[in-house]
Amino acid sequence: MEDRGVEAIISEEKSSRGHAIHALTVIGQVEGHRSLPSDDKTTKYEHVLPQLAAIEESPDIDGLLIMLNTMGGDVEAGLAIAELIAGMKKPTVSLVLGGGHSIGVPLAVAAKYSFIAPSAAMTVHPVRMNGMVMGVPQTWHYFEKVQDRVVSFVERNSSVRKGKYLELMMRADVIANELGTLVYGPEAVELGLIDALGSLSDALEKLHSMIDESKNDAQGDNLKK
Repeated sequence: MEDRGVEAIISEEKSSRGHAIHALTVIGQVEGHRSLPSDDKTTKYEHVLPQLAAIEESPDIDGLLIMLNTMGGDVEAGLAIAELIAGMKKPTVSLVLGGGHSIGVPLAVAAKYSFIAPSAAMTVHPVRMNGMVMGVPQTWHYFEKVQDRVVSFVERNSSVRKGKYLELMMRADVIANELGTLVYGPEAVELGLIDALGSLSDALEKLHSMIDESKNDAQGDNLKK
């Protein structure tokens, strides 16, 4: 594929643990229905969605590692990717490196287990739209509904409380001229957004152990039949 930001790397041989892991990167801006300029680094949802379906169906792939360094992007596209990841039966682990901002938060928590590097950051803010928006009740109602979808998804897939997440969204004293909160790795874990601090080796070790557990459970089920 042409876009390195969404290209997955599958090891041609099994690792020393006997597992084949598919690595997916979410970088730059998550692109929606409109294409961004060609010199922008983007993650294209129309490429990622079929990849995820193929990973879930492939007998040659044991687990998925999602590495994120994203500024956010299109809410609908980001939620579509996050929902597919959350619905996968195969072991999934995410690792936030650099940043997992805006819609990057749901993408990070969508995995069954999440890590964040100590130096990485996540921005939690209300759903917004660039450009002019008509100031009518219908427009506000639409954005309120979209925001509720994001909040509900994060609450279902992490340990953060809904009230706390909304509080982070609406803070006006930590980001200049804008509502929201910037949290770094240790605080993201403390808040319950992310499961643990860690690096690449930590994420891979966790994924390998999840794959082992999944295979053992499958073998046990087969013995019971």
